[in-house]
Amino acid sequence: MGGLSNQLLVVTIFSYVLAMMAYAIEYAFGGHGAVARVAVREPALVGGGPAVSSSDISDIPVSAAPSLGARRAGITAIVLMILGYLTHVGALVTRGIAAERAPWGNMYEFVMMATAVGMTAWLFTVVRRPNLRHLGLFVTLVAAILLSIAGMSLYVPVGPLVPALHSYWLVIHVGAASTASGIFLVGFVAAAMHLIRMGYDAGKTRFPYSLGERLPEPEVLERVTFRVHAFAFPIWTFGVISGAIWAEAAWGRYWNWDPKEIWSFIAWVVYACYLHARSTPSVSRRVTSWIAVIGWATMLVNLFGVNLVANGLHSYAGV
Repeated sequence: MGGLSNQLLVVTIFSYVLAMMAYAIEYAFGGHGAVARVAVREPALVGGGPAVSSSDISDIPVSAAPSLGARRAGITAIVLMILGYLTHVGALVTRGIAAERAPWGNMYEFVMMATAVGMTAWLFTVVRRPNLRHLGLFVTLVAAILLSIAGMSLYVPVGPLVPALHSYWLVIHVGAASTASGIFLVGFVAAAMHLIRMGYDAGKTRFPYSLGERLPEPEVLERVTFRVHAFAFPIWTFGVISGAIWAEAAWGRYWNWDPKEIWSFIAWVVYACYLHARSTPSVSRRVTSWIAVIGWATMLVNLFGVNLVANGLHSYAGV
């Protein structure tokens, strides 16, 4: 089962990468993409008429319907993403069966679990809002990168838990933390895309703002960002509280100023600031999206920086 889990993870990574490439094809060659505008641009007139400059390309009308190839690429991307998701879940399940425990006892398994939750949240979002499908390019990119890092740098063979983790709180606390982390991943992508789209609408044409042309309207992206974070924040709060309860049972204190505890609290504060700022009319949506991006940065520090650099009571990463 452990070997099957490893093989399924490889299939998952390749499926997400191929889905990302298919999304990129649809993104570039869709009816409103920059490639489509160049393709329909009229050549310079033989009689000395003026050629269309690159600055005028955005004014050339094109068909609203994407090409047949672009539509097929979009369908292929969804199929590959679903295939990757199924093998992703299979890798988690077989890992849990091989270890005879919940499959999030080390950093490798935590990343697998968090990304699986993130993809679950993304698929649910696509079903509810099909017009956000193009964001799959960036969701699959982040998921593929995280899983590749897990497979190449964080992998540990299937084995028993260290004695300190033999507790039902492992399922409750780490399960809540990984679930919230995966949902925050989707919120981060939506927030980053909102900033890119706002920059594009403001006239910025350099990378990455040039990607904003094919993104949904900024209001749509911003609402998705808020709803995803509003859903994930209580789960993260529960994860922090359950961790404190587990700490009291294991170490005799609810709070030990351990690096993991500190950065978990920092992330909680940043996301609380995001929700507070989002509910304050005087705070611009650009600022709130930047706070959401900073929140995801704190999550990465908590996941990679603390586990790989700092030493503390939570040094159970397994790497």
